[in-house]
Amino acid sequence: VCSHRILTGTLDGRLIALDAASGELCEGFGDHGEVNLNEGLNPHLQGEYSVTSPPAILDNKAILGALVADSTRRDIPSGVVRAYDVVSGELVWFWDSIPPGREPQLDLSGDQKYEAGTSNVWSIISVDRDRNLVFLPTGNTFADYYGGDRDGLDYYSSSVVALDGGTGEVVWHFQMVHHDVWDYDTPSQPTLYDFERDGEIIPALAQPTKMGHLFLLNRETGEPLFPVEERPVPQGGAVPGETLSPTQPFPTVPAPLHPQRFTKDDIRAFTPWDRASCEEQLASLHNEGIFTPPSLRGSVVYPSPLGGNNWGAPAVDPIRNIAILNTTFAVFVVKLTERADCEEFGDFRQIGSPYCASTEPMMSSFGIPCSGAPLSTLVAIDLNSGEKRWEVPLGTLEDFFPVVGRFVKGSPSFGGPAVTASGLTFIASTAFDYYLRAFSTETGEELWKGRLPTSGMATPMTYRTSAKAKQYVVISAGGHFVFPGAGGAYVVAFALPD
Repeated sequence: VCSHRILTGTLDGRLIALDAASGELCEGFGDHGEVNLNEGLNPHLQGEYSVTSPPAILDNKAILGALVADSTRRDIPSGVVRAYDVVSGELVWFWDSIPPGREPQLDLSGDQKYEAGTSNVWSIISVDRDRNLVFLPTGNTFADYYGGDRDGLDYYSSSVVALDGGTGEVVWHFQMVHHDVWDYDTPSQPTLYDFERDGEIIPALAQPTKMGHLFLLNRETGEPLFPVEERPVPQGGAVPGETLSPTQPFPTVPAPLHPQRFTKDDIRAFTPWDRASCEEQLASLHNEGIFTPPSLRGSVVYPSPLGGNNWGAPAVDPIRNIAILNTTFAVFVVKLTERADCEEFGDFRQIGSPYCASTEPMMSSFGIPCSGAPLSTLVAIDLNSGEKRWEVPLGTLEDFFPVVGRFVKGSPSFGGPAVTASGLTFIASTAFDYYLRAFSTETGEELWKGRLPTSGMATPMTYRTSAKAKQYVVISAGGHFVFPGAGGAYVVAFALPD
């Protein structure tokens, strides 16, 4: 019983072990098959701490973080990452993202074990078994859009952090955004691959970001494989009390996969009225390009918090040395409001900071995105040179605008691709059309698409049951709460005819 087990987290903060053969709880794991992950956290409401990604397995440990509602209030739960014994459910180690040399701040009157408000790890963790390393893509420290009173607690925010798999100690960390006030947390799984330079094989890691910056790092040391430059970024318009970083890291290779500024020349409109509406909005906002700080006036955030290379890891083809990623292009407006005027304010409350925040996509008066088409692309990057091999629009707006949407190229996309040895890339992920597609990994040509009952904003998997059996491609299709359209709970499989 439970010699082959499935471990999964839940949205209400539990880690569950199931017998893979029967689906029954593994009685010897934790408390009759469950570990309560809420233990040790400061008091919180349901929904403020949720496991949204699968545990990573390293040796006999299940390692997981959680999504934390990091823009609601200052005393949100800790973003702690914990490792549990896969057989007993006992805690082996934990890592809370507290700056080096600083003691955790705990309320010792209760059962709190981990500091409130630390950076969380809501996306997917990677492990390197040969090197006993755990790679964490970290999120934000409270609050998403104001950091004037973080007091250094964002030291590990918006980073890749490498931990020793046996102890949970930090081996290295690389920060993609300093003092992040744009919700540019690290959204996708660190992807491991081998990089060859001058005949030497270097163990490498590819980390995409919401900014469209793809960082290629030595996964043993965290050192960039290509130069990364600290460049000055906008400082004007910041709210009183904010302490912006004067520079941000920019990878020189690969080149950014997302434009770094939105201007009126980038507006794509169906009608002159759409264009005029978007131009009027743009002219009223603070806009100095990427890393324009949130402001009381309202700031253009482009790339957006829902844009760039977001949730869903890149797929690496080790035969062709190509990484495949999907990029979403959307322009957002972020506006801060002083706390005295926040009483009836929704969206990002940021209770405990001097400001609440509102975020919304920039839309025309007819409800059309000002950022125009394509709203997303699929791109191939040569991992040896860092050069772009090809880029094609991904999806359409067919299921959002049934009449004209199929002629609009590109749909917002969340989810990742999967590659096959034969040279195919499979990806669904499009919010506004319901298809799984196959592309040529070499050229980007769309070769096939299969209809889904709703959007498949997930990553497909492919398998055979034996060496002589047919190959299947499977995708979960469930829609997405952020986007309009049909929800559901479907698993759809495709295969070639017999």
